[in-house]
Amino acid sequence: MTLVDALILIVGGVLAGIAGAGAGIASLVSYPVLLAAGLPPLVANVTNSVALTLTTAGALAGSRPELRGQGERVRRYALLSVAGGAVGAVLLLTTPEDVFGYLVPWLIGVAAVALLLRPWLQRLHADRLHAGHPAVTAGLGVIAVYSGYFGAGAGVLVLALMGAVISDSMPRLNALKNAVVGSANTVAAIGFAVFGPVDWPSVLPLASGCFLGGLVAPWIVRRIPDTPLRIGIGLLGLGLALKLGLDAYH
Repeated sequence: MTLVDALILIVGGVLAGIAGAGAGIASLVSYPVLLAAGLPPLVANVTNSVALTLTTAGALAGSRPELRGQGERVRRYALLSVAGGAVGAVLLLTTPEDVFGYLVPWLIGVAAVALLLRPWLQRLHADRLHAGHPAVTAGLGVIAVYSGYFGAGAGVLVLALMGAVISDSMPRLNALKNAVVGSANTVAAIGFAVFGPVDWPSVLPLASGCFLGGLVAPWIVRRIPDTPLRIGIGLLGLGLALKLGLDAYH
């Protein structure tokens, strides 16, 4: 690996960390960077998962004010996410890569629309759903499996689901999202590190950038009003859904 390659991975990691911790779309940046570096899709996928664990570390360190008072939520959903992430990792290592390829763009597209319609969904579900409802638990479990498998846009999915049933500010929900998605990704990354074809020379520069980006992202998020932040993440999610859809159905 050349110095230029390492610098590109570091910069890509910083952007991915900001995109992941701030909007839940880190893989939109980091995965293509690894592909551009010449890694095969499966190797890029598992290498990406390992590197993104540093996004979680940075985001949690930078989100301590927003996570204050959310310990019970984090414990409840992180345990579920760990189990789902482990299942997703096993699926990735034992099934063809394109199994979820056709479904993923639709999932992310629906989540992005749900995030854009958050105020209406909260009114609609005010008397029907709550954070501990079985439907919410099942939804988070499915997202956790997907997060361990590939994970592009998993943060958008979690943020949309949480936003529909939890009345809290976007920065606090975003911090919760980082803890939940990070739990699934971390347990999957451990499995990939042991059993997967990780490209370790690419991990260090990408992961260091991811940590810096994840650390900075909460500072950015808490300075953006809720409505513009929600709309911005929703529109980015739609863009990601369109890109993945074109890749899958082309």
